[in-house]
Amino acid sequence: MIDSMGSSPDLALRLRALPAVVPLLDVLPHAWIVGGAVRDVLLGRDAAVDLDLVIEGDAVAAARRLCAALDGALVVHDRFGTASVEAGSHVYDLATARAETYAVPGALPDVRSGTLEEDLLRRDFTVNAVAVALDGRVAAAPHAVEDLDARVLRVLHERSFVDDPTRLLRLVRYATRLGFGVEAETAALADAAVAGGALATVTPARIGSELRLLLREPAALAALAWVAAWPLGVPLEVDASLVGRALALLPQDGRTDLLLLGSACRAVESAALVSWLDSLGFPARERDTVVAVARADGIEGRLAGASRPSEIAAAVRGVPVEAVVLAGALGAEGAARAWISDLRGVRLAIDGADLLAAGVPQGEAVGRALAVTLDALLDGAAPDRDAQLAVALAAVG
Repeated sequence: MIDSMGSSPDLALRLRALPAVVPLLDVLPHAWIVGGAVRDVLLGRDAAVDLDLVIEGDAVAAARRLCAALDGALVVHDRFGTASVEAGSHVYDLATARAETYAVPGALPDVRSGTLEEDLLRRDFTVNAVAVALDGRVAAAPHAVEDLDARVLRVLHERSFVDDPTRLLRLVRYATRLGFGVEAETAALADAAVAGGALATVTPARIGSELRLLLREPAALAALAWVAAWPLGVPLEVDASLVGRALALLPQDGRTDLLLLGSACRAVESAALVSWLDSLGFPARERDTVVAVARADGIEGRLAGASRPSEIAAAVRGVPVEAVVLAGALGAEGAARAWISDLRGVRLAIDGADLLAAGVPQGEAVGRALAVTLDALLDGAAPDRDAQLAVALAAVG
C-alpha cells in the first residue's frame, strides 16, 4: 500500500480531490492530513467531511489564516495549542505537532511541541496514525500499514488504555464501525484496563462524550452490547431482539441513540438513572427521553388498556416517541403503531383564538375544551371545523 516513510503521489491525489481538502491547497499547502480521512481513503471508503490537520509550527496561527480565507468560525484551545475552524459543511481540527505525557492515569495530557513522528506515536490506534502531506509525502507509525491491510486495531504502546481510558470506548466504536478485529495484545491490554478499574479514573463527562459518539454509530447496538458489562456507572442490559422490534417501529424523527440507551437501562431506578445521565453531561431533554424509554413498561401497560384512538393518545400524551416504540416492542405494538402512523400528527382545525372569538372567556376552559374536541376528532366524531367548534362550545356550556 505505502511505505512507513516515503511518498505516495496517488494517495495525495485522492486526498486533494476531497471537497474539504481543496481550500487547503492555497492556504495551508504544508499541512499534514492525518487520522480518519487518510484511513478511510486508504480503505476505499467515503472520507469524512471533517479533517484532522497537523501543523509543523503554530497551529493556531495556521487556523486563523484558514478561518480568514474561508470566512469560517474559529475556536482556539490554548491549553493544547489546537484550534478548530468550521466553514460551510466542513470542520478542520488543527494541532501543532506535539508529544504528550500523562501525570496520572486518566488525566488530560500535558503537551509540548514535538516532531511529526512523536505526534503520530501519541495517537490512539496505528490505523489512525498515517499522515499525508499534499505534496505526496507519507509518514506512518510502526505497523500502521500492515494493520490497515489486516483490518485490525492496535494501540501504539502498552499504557495506552491506562493513560487515556476513553480509548477503550473508541476501540469499540472503530471496531464496530469499520468491521475490524482487535490485535491480540491490544485486546489483552483492553481487558486488563477494564478489569483494573481504568474507566473510574476518567471524569464521567469524558465518558459521556465518548458514549454519545458510540451510540450514534451505525453499528451502535453491537457497540453497546460490547460495553454493557463494563463498569460505566449503572448496570446495562442489552436485549437485541427487543431493540430490533422497537427500531422497526421508530419513525424517521426518532432518536436511535436515546432508544438504545434507554432500553438498556430498564433495570435502573429512575433517580439513579437521572443522576448518572447528569454526571455524563447529557442535555436535560435527552436525559428525560432516556429515562422515559427506560420506564416504557408502564407505558405499555397504559396502551394495553386503551381501545379507542382518544384513549391511545391519552396513554402516551407527553411521552417521547422513543418510549412509545419501546412500549410497542414490549407488547403494545398495535396501539403504538396506530399512534405513530395515524394519530400522532392529527391536529384540530380550530384553536384558542376561535373559541375566544366565539365568546368563550380566556382561561383554563379554553384548554379543556380543545382537549375534549381533539378526543372527539380522534374518535371520528368531529371531522371538520364546524363540528369541532360545536363540540368545543358544548364542552364549555
